Amino acid sequence: MAEANEILSELNDRSREVFRRVVEGYLESGEPVGSRSLTRMLSERISAATIRNVMQDLEFLGLLDSPHVSAGRVPTQLGLRMFVDGLLEVRDLDNSDREKLDATVGRSGDVGGLLDEIGSALSGVTRGASLVLTPKHEAPLKHIDFVSLAQDRALVVIVFADGHVENRVFTPPPGLTPSAMREAANFINALAEGRTLSDLRKVMQAEVKARRQEIDALAADLIDAGIAVWDGEGRSSERLIVRGRANLLDESAEEELDRIRSLFDDLERKRDIAEFLELTEDGEGVRIFIGSENKLFSLSGSSLVVSPYMNADRKIIGAVGVIGPTRLNYGRIVPIVDYTAQLVGKLITDRSQR
Repeated sequence: MAEANEILSELNDRSREVFRRVVEGYLESGEPVGSRSLTRMLSERISAATIRNVMQDLEFLGLLDSPHVSAGRVPTQLGLRMFVDGLLEVRDLDNSDREKLDATVGRSGDVGGLLDEIGSALSGVTRGASLVLTPKHEAPLKHIDFVSLAQDRALVVIVFADGHVENRVFTPPPGLTPSAMREAANFINALAEGRTLSDLRKVMQAEVKARRQEIDALAADLIDAGIAVWDGEGRSSERLIVRGRANLLDESAEEELDRIRSLFDDLERKRDIAEFLELTEDGEGVRIFIGSENKLFSLSGSSLVVSPYMNADRKIIGAVGVIGPTRLNYGRIVPIVDYTAQLVGKLITDRSQR
């Protein structure tokens, strides 16, 4: 945030150290940090009264808040953002954490089971709730077909070149005829072979638009419906693995429970989860969303540390993350999430090359 960086650059050394000590103390204990505690922490010998004056100035700038009269201070959301962007010291990954994550490799035969294991390990290591968005199947296509199940239900069968098959039920256009289904399937398969679903979607949209006059109207509607279905519309929730929700309850004070329950409701309904991956698409590496910066979980007062993972072609295909209270130990969590994303990307790449 530009505002936070500008404020940080204007602080003198004393104000900067007081601010850093308050945030570090809060992240460690979850409690407000008072002036008397700070007199024992600061590098220079200054009085509690002087520290209180500095803290009042920081509160005026919107970086600190006083939850109770005569109490210590806690960082605001702006303060946490400024700390994370400008003062956070990211640790090296702890060897024991690395070993726990590495131990998940090879436990399960399929990708879904493997990512489930990794999500559980990530939750256990961080003591937060872990999120793993599993990858879409990106092998080249071999064949696509439509099968009528009932008047208002149809099946799209997607066969990949590596032998993987996916069946997806959807609602077809009203009045669909067998001939329109055949025409739609023939049209798609003329373009599909050798392309991935993502590639096919881009080609199909352009082809349907350019050749709309040549295609039966019902077949064109079916193709549009097919694009939506195999692009994963409405299915992103099935790709999300959530583990360790109980950790959030363990870490929450009584007054936080209602907000944590709201977060659970969001996760159970998987509402707006497609945006989880979009949060990572602005670039590589770990990103931190604090409180209302992340509209997925703003009601919960939580922070999200998230990183994308990539396939062999350096294409983002999924993401891993950790949700916890805003007083997360960011310096420890960031390298854990970063390593987990790299681990998942390597595993996906290795399996695709077998």
